[in-house]
Amino acid sequence: MCSVFSFIPEKSIPKVRRWIDELNVRIIISNPRHTKLGDFRVKNNCLLISVNNNLNPFSFLITLTHELAHAFVYKMYGNSVLPHGKEWKKIFRSMLLAFMSTDYFPEDILKVLSIYIKNPRASTLTDFKLANTLRLYNKNKSITLLDIEEGSSFHARGRLFVKGEKIRTRFKCVEKKTNREYLFHPLAEVIFAQ
Repeated sequence: MCSVFSFIPEKSIPKVRRWIDELNVRIIISNPRHTKLGDFRVKNNCLLISVNNNLNPFSFLITLTHELAHAFVYKMYGNSVLPHGKEWKKIFRSMLLAFMSTDYFPEDILKVLSIYIKNPRASTLTDFKLANTLRLYNKNKSITLLDIEEGSSFHARGRLFVKGEKIRTRFKCVEKKTNREYLFHPLAEVIFAQ
């Protein structure tokens, strides 16, 4: 079993270890999930955090900090506040500020992260600039919907689609078999169909 500390930048380990010890939280390294990068839950009075094992160290650190912020909010307020409300935003922002130097993140990530933390959202994937910059550090360079031309066919989740036009922040794609339309995030990983 891998330690959570092998997934984050080395200089961040002391701070993260203190938070984990203070919260007495259990960290689970999960297989990749399509719908989330991590989560926080309480089971039998035990605080549990899971984070996907396929994240690069910088994405992993941000996601872990996001979930640890949920744990701190839960310790302070229980379930009486919104999951991504002002209390969580304040705590998450203050935790991320502890990492806002090149000791923890490269310059390009710091630049977009400094904008993101002004009003952090429920997922880093909703901040396109941050998500796109973080993906530059992935070991496995996967193809995303952004990388293929409109009208191209691609496979995703075992189905065949055709990439359509961009509508606001997502691409409208049509599943070939059913002719149903789906909205895809620009950074959704796909397999190009020849």
